[in-house]
This record gives sequence, structure tokens and C-alpha cells, in this order.
Amino acid sequence: MDIIKTGICSYGMSGKLFHAPFIQSHPGFELTAIVERHKNDSRERYPDSKLYRSFEELIADESIRLVVVNTPVQLHHEQVSKALLAGKDVVAEKPFTVNAREAMELEDLAAKTGRTLTVYQNRRYDGDYKAIREVVEDNLLGRLCEVEFRYDRYRITSSGKDHKEGDQPGAGILHDLGAHLIDQSIQLFGFPEAVFADAMTLRDGVAANDYFELLLFYPRMRVRLKGTVVARETTTPFILHGINGSFLQERSDMQEQELLKGAIPTIKSWCPGPAAPDGLLHTTVNGVEVNKATTSSPGNYMGFYDDVYKALTGQADNPVPASDAVKTMRVIDAAMESIATGVKVRL
Repeated sequence: MDIIKTGICSYGMSGKLFHAPFIQSHPGFELTAIVERHKNDSRERYPDSKLYRSFEELIADESIRLVVVNTPVQLHHEQVSKALLAGKDVVAEKPFTVNAREAMELEDLAAKTGRTLTVYQNRRYDGDYKAIREVVEDNLLGRLCEVEFRYDRYRITSSGKDHKEGDQPGAGILHDLGAHLIDQSIQLFGFPEAVFADAMTLRDGVAANDYFELLLFYPRMRVRLKGTVVARETTTPFILHGINGSFLQERSDMQEQELLKGAIPTIKSWCPGPAAPDGLLHTTVNGVEVNKATTSSPGNYMGFYDDVYKALTGQADNPVPASDAVKTMRVIDAAMESIATGVKVRL
């Protein structure tokens, strides 16, 4: 098979957990190079890869075809642009950019250069999201009326990362966690007609938003997206109500936890699924009432890189094209406008 030589722009958490292990394990990729500006952490696990000290060194390597831009979002526009102009295909971490204007510029540049630009939306490959998607695609609830997705964490102290929590464009959990929820919502329900939003900063010593709530307007349906970092206890993170019934789904995917333990991913299922039921379906199907506990199947982020490989080798379409990320950034831009003005913003 064609081997795609790949370089990673950063070896922080995303590089260590979400990119390097999957590139290394997929038979179609070679983890050719990793950028670490000052440290040598990658040498322990990936001694056969090249160690570069700058992004510029990485894109100057003519052997590398695919570049993973997983640096702070404030650098994405510049670095993705340079990588595309250097003739590289690119996987860009989410949030894709700081705003929709930057996202559209990168989409246009990818088209002009003829390179493949893919955005890393790994949560499409979570087991819990797959369970929701199946319920929606199978129309088990009838016409959907009200949906709530939330992403809650409990982190009451600052991380000290200015690009995530400082007074910078693109900082805050609306861009960070919100990008996941917005992408999932658009994938399931399409592009909304309007957005009303609220956000604020709850913790001391943090400048960026660490709480948000978005209300997405669809014809005869509302989707509420919410995130916070001060939820020591939380409620059901996925709730769908339709004319025929309801579906409640826990956030049960264990891939991140397993990767933190050092698990080696594979193309086949490598992460255990839930040990107990993690969902509840109560609906009516063909006149018969259904009220049962459900258990989601394991997710697999390797599916993302396998889909990227198929796209780069002409076997399938781009799994997360820049056009998808443009839609997400348009919703985030509208949410930021709504937060500033206090009014509903039409899209």
C-alpha cells in the first residue's frame, strides 16, 4: 500500500494522545517527524522519527506529504496556509480557526493548491455519538422537537495556557468544546437558521469564557448546546425528544482514558465498550411501545485516520472537509455576536 509520510507540528497533549499513536499504528502512514521546540519527549516512544525544532523545518522536509497542524488555534491560519503552499496535505486540529473568515480563506487556498485539507473532528468517532446518530438516522423518535447536548468538566483552577484561557481570539471553551458540539449538531440536523448565545467567565484567574450556552434555531425544533468547567456533578449529556419518544445517552466513550493509560490503537476495535447500559430509549415504533436500556458500541478514532488515508489515496471523500469547519466557525461567530449584543443572530 502507499505509505504517507507524516509530520506532527506539536507534541503536547493532542500530539501524544490523538495523533501520534494513530499515525504510528496505521499501516498506511509513517510517523516521519515531530516538532518539539525545546523538549525531547517524543524520543522515548518514537525514536525512529525525525526531531525538528520548528514548523519551518518540518514543512521544508520534501519527503513529508501530510502535516498535522495541532498547534494553538491562533497559529492555525498562518501554519495551514504555509503548509498548503509548500505542497502538503493537512490535518488541522479543531477549533479550525479563530473565526469564519480565516476558515473560508483556508478552504479557498486548499482548493487553489489542489491539496487535501481535513479538520480533526474525532468526536464523530465516539461510541456514544454513534449511538445517537443511529437513533436519528433510523428515525426512532419521529420528528425531533427538542435536543440538548452538553460537555461538562470540573477544572476549577487555571491551566496556565494563555492560548486556551487568556485574553486572545479563539480562547475559551466555546471554541474548544463548543466546536465538537456544534459539529455534531450540524452533522445530525443540518445548518441552523439562527443562534442565540450566552457565555461568561466563572473562575478566578481566567480571562476567556469557561461557560457557554447556545440555542440553535431549526424549523419546529430547538437544539441547546452547553458547556462548563465547574460541573463536579453533571446531568445526562445527550437528550433527544421527538414526537414519538425520547432518547437519553451518557457520555461513555473511553478512548481518551485508555490512551492516557498508554493503550495502542488499532484499525479494529481496541477500546472496551461500556460495561453496563449507557442509554435509554422510550418511544413508539410501528405502533409498539419500546422502553429499554441501550448499550453503545465502542468508538474508534482510528476511523478518522483510516478515512483520511482513503481520501488521500483516492478511495473515498474527505471525511471532514474544510467546508464542514467553515459552518462550525460561522455558528461560533454568530454566537460571539449574540453574546456581545444580546440578540438572536440569523445565519
